[in-house]
Amino acid sequence: MQKFIKINEKDKVAVALAPLSAGMEISVGGASVVLREDIAQGHKFALTDIQEGEPVIKYGQPIGIAKESIPAGTWIHTHNMKTALGDLLTYTYNPEHPHLEPTEERFFEGFRRADGKVGVRNELWIIPTVGCVNNVASAIAAKAQKFCTGTIDAAVAFPHPYGCSQMGDDQEHTRQILADLINHPNAGGVLVLGLGCENSNIDVLKPYIGSYDEKRVKFLVCQESEDEIEDGVKLMEELAAYAQTFHREPISCSELIIGMKCGGSDGLSGITANPTVGAFSDILISKGGTTILTEVPEMFGAETLLMNRCENEELFEKTVDLINDFKNYFKSHNQTIYENPSPGNKKGGISTLEDKSMGCTQKSGTAPVKGVLAYGEPVKTKGLNLLSAPGNDLVASTALAASGAHIVLFTTGRGTPFASPVPTVKISSNSNLAGHKKNWIDFDCGVLTEDTDMETLSNALFDYVIAVASGKLVNSEEKGFHDMAIFKQGVTL
Repeated sequence: MQKFIKINEKDKVAVALAPLSAGMEISVGGASVVLREDIAQGHKFALTDIQEGEPVIKYGQPIGIAKESIPAGTWIHTHNMKTALGDLLTYTYNPEHPHLEPTEERFFEGFRRADGKVGVRNELWIIPTVGCVNNVASAIAAKAQKFCTGTIDAAVAFPHPYGCSQMGDDQEHTRQILADLINHPNAGGVLVLGLGCENSNIDVLKPYIGSYDEKRVKFLVCQESEDEIEDGVKLMEELAAYAQTFHREPISCSELIIGMKCGGSDGLSGITANPTVGAFSDILISKGGTTILTEVPEMFGAETLLMNRCENEELFEKTVDLINDFKNYFKSHNQTIYENPSPGNKKGGISTLEDKSMGCTQKSGTAPVKGVLAYGEPVKTKGLNLLSAPGNDLVASTALAASGAHIVLFTTGRGTPFASPVPTVKISSNSNLAGHKKNWIDFDCGVLTEDTDMETLSNALFDYVIAVASGKLVNSEEKGFHDMAIFKQGVTL
């Protein structure tokens, strides 16, 4: 088993792939260094003397600066390094023009909808227009489980606290996300459940939904019903009868849309799990498919790597706006733009936002950026897309689903049981987590530190995603977990 790694030849640090003991001699690139202290798995140590104020280099890029002189062999973390990032920046487009060669077509077993869209699940969804009817939605979903036979996978309610007492963009975002979910092809039938007096009532929401199949989408206003649960169950029975007419059939992977997100990261996330997802993304895109990368605040510090891969200057400018709009959002709330990672991230070995961002962007692979999406905007262009959404796990994963992702790949070094509106594949960065939380983790990338190579592992992940798209349940689905969260930004009346 490999015990440490120097990721890039320019790096001044190496990362422990297993716990290392003080006094151990480490040989890297013909040079040797003796560890001055114990180094935990996922944490960094200096390969050379680093002077105070000097950049700390990892992934071939600066991830911060030394707060003090750091001798070779020393543990490097928040106690002796800090972020080097500032506020708004001016960017220059330096195009790299990456290119992926097409590869052999692959197929999965999916559901072709009447409008031509493709789903990987055939579920019955209940979408409340407002939080006041959340419990009604859940009660209807519970009673509708009896209709989940044949090709129907599940009946699911998506409670949320919004839809009323909102203003401006905040209200618009709620309406757009709800409309996106109503139109999502993973649902064979959708019941839109309103109260009747809310700001985002059904009549207001319909223009956001656009044209729809009346056999697939039904509406119920609770204030107009004598018994909303009984009426809701009747409508679910009608939706189930329609959904039963859909059956899995071979569909090209060129129609598959996969969201990519990380959370609860550790020092191995950017070495094992995230690069594996990046290699997966390249494979899917080489077959004509689509991936979506989000969590904009965790691009800060690595954004130029994405900007220079934009296919044209228009996309470059959109990416600049994507980054600076989020920075201005932080500043408008008097918050620090470059806040350090979460306590779990720090415990896992991530020291600065640049450190996390460099690891986070590994999920994008090497493909050119083909699209840049606003929050709630459905994907239109095949290939790699960037999506505006925060780093929060539930909010970002919901945003990926709303933009059209059939499945979300979620990498983690700490573990989490959450789900999203679509199948959410939990991918561990280390094998200890995968062994400890088998009920959470679906795919282990920790084996990269042992005897598995990237090509083998990324192809195995691709095969796994094809299986999930064809009906294999991930852990959270087996437990019946389906979560959603909307990005709350504005005033509550």
